[in-house]
Amino acid sequence: VQLQASGGGLVQPGGSLRLSCTASGTTLEHYYIGWFRQTPGKEREGVSCIHKNGVDAYYTPSVKGRFTISRDNAKNTVYLQMNSLKPADTALYFCAVGLTPMCTRTYFSDDSDDYDYWGQGTLVTVSS
Repeated sequence: VQLQASGGGLVQPGGSLRLSCTASGTTLEHYYIGWFRQTPGKEREGVSCIHKNGVDAYYTPSVKGRFTISRDNAKNTVYLQMNSLKPADTALYFCAVGLTPMCTRTYFSDDSDDYDYWGQGTLVTVSS
C-alpha cells in the first residue's frame, strides 16, 4: 500500500492550495483518513481528519474555517483544500489512513498505533 501526497508548493500569505493524497494497493472507502503536518524541531501536528462516512470531519482550531477536507472514494483520493494560508501553515504535510475509528467531529487521534499506513509528505511554504 502506498499513499502519495501532492499539491504542495510556494504560495503567498492569503493564497490557497489543494493537497491530494492518493492510495494505491488498497481502497480508501473503509478507512478513516488524517492529514498531519510537521516542521523541523516541532512535533507532528494533526491538522484534519475525515470519517469513512465522508461527512464527519475534525479540524484543529488553528485551521478551522480555512481548511476543508474531503474524499473521493471513486478516485481513491482524499483532499485538503487550504485557503487563507498563513506563514504558520508552512510545513511538510502528509496523510495517514487507518481502520480504527479515530475520527469524529470532536475527536482526532494522533496515536500512531491508530493508523495502518502513512504517506510521504508534500511541502507547503507560505511566504511573501
